[in-house]
Amino acid sequence: MPSERLTAAQALAEMDSGRLTSVDLVLACLDRIDAREPRVKAWLHLDRERALALAAERDLERAAGKIRGPLHGIPFGTKDVIDVADMPCTHNSPLHQDRVPVDDAACVQLLRTAGAIPLGKLDTVEFAAMGRLARSTNPHRAMHTPGGSSSGSGAAVGDLHVPLAFGTQTGGSVMRPASYCGTYAMKPTWSVVNREGAKMFAPSLDTIGWYARGVEDLRLVAEASGLPASDRPARPVSELRIALCHTPYRDTLRPGAEAALRRAADGLANAGATVEVHELPPTFDGLDTAKDTIMRGEGRAAFMPHLKTHGDGLHADLRSHAENRTGISPLALKAALDYAAHARTVFEGHYRGFDAVLSYGAVGEADEGLSSSGNSVMNSLWTLLHVPVIGVPAGDGPTGLPIGVQLIGFRFADAELLDVAAAVAPVIDPWHGKVRVPG
Repeated sequence: MPSERLTAAQALAEMDSGRLTSVDLVLACLDRIDAREPRVKAWLHLDRERALALAAERDLERAAGKIRGPLHGIPFGTKDVIDVADMPCTHNSPLHQDRVPVDDAACVQLLRTAGAIPLGKLDTVEFAAMGRLARSTNPHRAMHTPGGSSSGSGAAVGDLHVPLAFGTQTGGSVMRPASYCGTYAMKPTWSVVNREGAKMFAPSLDTIGWYARGVEDLRLVAEASGLPASDRPARPVSELRIALCHTPYRDTLRPGAEAALRRAADGLANAGATVEVHELPPTFDGLDTAKDTIMRGEGRAAFMPHLKTHGDGLHADLRSHAENRTGISPLALKAALDYAAHARTVFEGHYRGFDAVLSYGAVGEADEGLSSSGNSVMNSLWTLLHVPVIGVPAGDGPTGLPIGVQLIGFRFADAELLDVAAAVAPVIDPWHGKVRVPG
């Protein structure tokens, strides 16, 4: 198999056996990028020479028996709102085109210490918020969005440019591109991954997440990021109890989403899992509204310095946050934060006894056109609840574009959710164990 098509776990096994070097892998990724980047437009910056130099260094270390960590020699991409030392971090904003950080963001530093190699910076919606959209396209159909705001990250992994990539999520900015681009992704419990060095939009929501080609790769990044391991043995599908949740926003669905969720639920039931419809209580109907209030309320502080410094130079959409044009009062923000805190406790009790919740990955297939990055309503409620989420590809929608589902876990039980995802992915993902090559 061409090495750019390997998962991170497969590439590590090949390197351990001596059949592959890190230099080979980085070169294969760069060749794939050269062939596909004119169409996919995932990257804002590539550091070829430094990546190859680091890969050669990792190969020498491996030959000497010095393995830095669980991702030794694996290249990764980084959303361009996350700092990588000595690489531009522009936030896809004309206000920061010359910005070059001197330090890595915490999440990047952790992957470096685990032996991974930063390959470059991936396109994003401006400041991972709004304003200027990414230029990235969906790898499966160029005139459809890859989703946002982690547009380049989802597209790069979905198009086999790189096995791993970092994104960020305030509403649905990690999980929606995963569904649209046919990749796996993980949004861990809020706050378990240090956000230092990443641009904040709404600190009560913002979460570092990552993309990969399989659950084992998601687990490798979780391990490198310091997430605690599970102290419970993993169980087979037949021993799992899964709650099927349509959410309060079922009326927003487009063709294909219901069918994908139904296929996933039926497949799990046929494999022996207990799958029960168990909806959120009616008091949760305001989750998306609360998310929007918090995002806009905290976004005011996030972009106030840019407004004071750049004035009309700041994109009008971002100025609207800083100027609080929607009129969110301190009391409204406080009420939304209190509602969210209460909902998190209720959620834990409501789904007690289940191993995970199964729900839609997005409202449907990727939107046609590049003027919108899609609707986050099926993702943002879980972001507000601070729970871990894993996106699993679930086949194709009615027009042949990928569509995914989400597995939702419980706060600070990220490792347990990874175990559930590892058990159910072979049932849900029709491409599990294969390579889907966009072209």
